[in-house]
Amino acid sequence: MTKKVDEKLNDLLDINTSLKKETKAVPMIRPDKQQNIETDYKYAREHLYDLIERGQDAIDGILDLSKETEHPRAYEVAGQLIKTVGETAEKLIDLQSKMKKLEQDDVKIRDQHNHLYVGSTSELQKFLKKNNGTSEE
Repeated sequence: MTKKVDEKLNDLLDINTSLKKETKAVPMIRPDKQQNIETDYKYAREHLYDLIERGQDAIDGILDLSKETEHPRAYEVAGQLIKTVGETAEKLIDLQSKMKKLEQDDVKIRDQHNHLYVGSTSELQKFLKKNNGTSEE
Protein backbone atom coordinates (compact mmCIF):
# COMPACT_ATOMS: atom_id res chain seq x y z
CA MET A 1 0.00 0.00 0.00
CA THR A 2 2.76 2.46 0.86
CA LYS A 3 4.52 1.62 -2.40
CA LYS A 4 1.47 2.68 -4.38
CA VAL A 5 1.24 5.96 -2.48
CA ASP A 6 4.95 6.60 -2.98
CA GLU A 7 4.70 5.85 -6.70
CA LYS A 8 1.70 8.17 -7.12
CA LEU A 9 3.50 10.97 -5.26
CA ASN A 10 6.60 10.45 -7.38
CA ASP A 11 4.50 10.72 -10.56
CA LEU A 12 2.64 13.80 -9.34
CA LEU A 13 5.75 15.62 -8.21
CA ASP A 14 7.85 14.29 -11.08
CA ILE A 15 10.62 13.07 -8.81
CA ASN A 16 12.50 9.84 -8.31
CA THR A 17 12.80 8.66 -4.73
CA SER A 18 14.30 5.27 -5.15
CA LEU A 19 16.51 4.67 -2.16
CA LYS A 20 19.43 2.35 -2.14
CA LYS A 21 19.88 0.34 1.00
CA GLU A 22 23.49 0.14 1.99
CA THR A 23 24.70 -1.73 4.98
CA LYS A 24 28.08 -1.05 6.42
CA ALA A 25 29.76 -3.03 9.11
CA VAL A 26 30.30 -0.65 11.97
CA PRO A 27 33.01 -1.76 14.35
CA MET A 28 31.85 -2.03 17.92
CA ILE A 29 33.80 0.18 20.24
CA ARG A 30 33.81 -1.05 23.79
CA PRO A 31 35.26 1.26 26.37
CA ASP A 32 37.43 -0.48 28.89
CA LYS A 33 36.17 -1.37 32.35
CA GLN A 34 38.15 1.36 34.09
CA GLN A 35 36.72 4.03 31.79
CA ASN A 36 33.17 2.81 32.53
CA ILE A 37 33.79 2.89 36.26
CA GLU A 38 35.16 6.44 36.13
CA THR A 39 32.30 7.65 33.92
CA ASP A 40 29.67 6.11 36.18
CA TYR A 41 31.39 7.53 39.25
CA LYS A 42 31.47 11.05 37.81
CA TYR A 43 27.83 10.79 36.70
CA ALA A 44 26.61 9.55 40.08
CA ARG A 45 28.70 12.13 41.91
CA GLU A 46 27.33 15.01 39.84
CA HIS A 47 23.76 13.90 40.44
CA LEU A 48 24.29 13.48 44.17
CA TYR A 49 25.76 16.99 44.37
CA ASP A 50 22.79 18.31 42.40
CA LEU A 51 20.34 16.53 44.71
CA ILE A 52 22.06 17.91 47.80
CA GLU A 53 21.99 21.46 46.41
CA ARG A 54 18.32 21.20 45.47
CA GLY A 55 17.59 19.73 48.88
CA GLN A 56 19.31 22.68 50.54
CA ASP A 57 17.15 25.09 48.53
CA ALA A 58 14.02 23.14 49.47
CA ILE A 59 15.04 23.15 53.14
CA ASP A 60 15.47 26.91 53.07
CA GLY A 61 12.03 27.32 51.51
CA ILE A 62 10.22 24.94 53.84
CA LEU A 63 11.86 26.51 56.91
CA ASP A 64 10.68 29.95 55.81
CA LEU A 65 7.20 28.54 55.27
CA SER A 66 7.28 26.81 58.66
CA LYS A 67 8.21 30.04 60.43
CA GLU A 68 5.45 31.96 58.67
CA THR A 69 2.66 29.44 59.20
CA GLU A 70 3.88 27.89 62.46
CA HIS A 71 2.05 24.75 61.37
CA PRO A 72 3.33 21.47 62.90
CA ARG A 73 3.05 19.62 59.60
CA ALA A 74 5.37 22.12 57.92
CA TYR A 75 7.99 21.51 60.61
CA GLU A 76 7.55 17.75 60.18
CA VAL A 77 8.13 18.03 56.44
CA ALA A 78 11.18 20.21 57.05
CA GLY A 79 12.60 17.58 59.41
CA GLN A 80 12.04 14.81 56.88
CA LEU A 81 13.67 16.88 54.15
CA ILE A 82 16.70 17.58 56.33
CA LYS A 83 17.00 13.86 57.05
CA THR A 84 16.78 13.02 53.33
CA VAL A 85 19.47 15.53 52.39
CA GLY A 86 21.69 14.13 55.14
CA GLU A 87 21.21 10.60 53.79
CA THR A 88 22.09 11.82 50.29
CA ALA A 89 25.31 13.32 51.65
CA GLU A 90 26.09 9.95 53.27
CA LYS A 91 25.52 8.28 49.89
CA LEU A 92 28.10 10.62 48.40
CA ILE A 93 30.65 9.48 51.00
CA ASP A 94 29.68 5.83 50.41
CA LEU A 95 30.21 6.35 46.68
CA GLN A 96 33.76 7.52 47.32
CA SER A 97 34.55 4.54 49.55
CA LYS A 98 33.10 2.14 46.97
CA MET A 99 35.21 3.75 44.27
CA LYS A 100 38.36 3.32 46.37
CA LYS A 101 37.43 -0.32 46.99
CA LEU A 102 36.99 -0.91 43.24
CA GLU A 103 40.40 0.61 42.57
CA GLN A 104 41.98 -1.63 45.23
CA ASP A 105 40.24 -4.71 43.80
CA ASP A 106 41.69 -3.93 40.37
CA VAL A 107 45.20 -3.75 41.84
CA LYS A 108 44.73 -7.07 43.64
CA ILE A 109 43.51 -8.80 40.51
CA ARG A 110 46.52 -7.61 38.52
CA ASP A 111 48.91 -9.25 41.00
CA GLN A 112 47.14 -12.60 41.15
CA HIS A 113 49.15 -15.71 40.24
CA ASN A 114 47.50 -19.06 39.79
CA HIS A 115 49.59 -22.16 40.40
CA LEU A 116 48.39 -25.65 39.72
CA TYR A 117 49.83 -28.80 41.27
CA VAL A 118 49.31 -32.01 39.38
CA GLY A 119 50.06 -35.10 41.41
CA SER A 120 48.88 -37.21 44.27
CA THR A 121 48.70 -36.13 47.90
CA SER A 122 51.41 -38.58 48.90
CA GLU A 123 53.78 -37.04 46.33
CA LEU A 124 52.95 -33.60 47.66
CA GLN A 125 53.65 -34.70 51.25
CA LYS A 126 57.00 -36.17 50.20
CA PHE A 127 57.90 -32.97 48.41
CA LEU A 128 56.95 -30.81 51.39
CA LYS A 129 58.87 -32.98 53.86
CA LYS A 130 61.88 -32.91 51.57
CA ASN A 131 61.80 -29.09 51.41
CA ASN A 132 61.39 -28.80 55.19
CA GLY A 133 64.56 -30.81 55.74
CA THR A 134 62.92 -33.85 57.35
CA SER A 135 63.38 -37.17 55.71
CA GLU A 136 60.64 -39.75 55.33
CA GLU A 137 61.45 -43.30 56.35
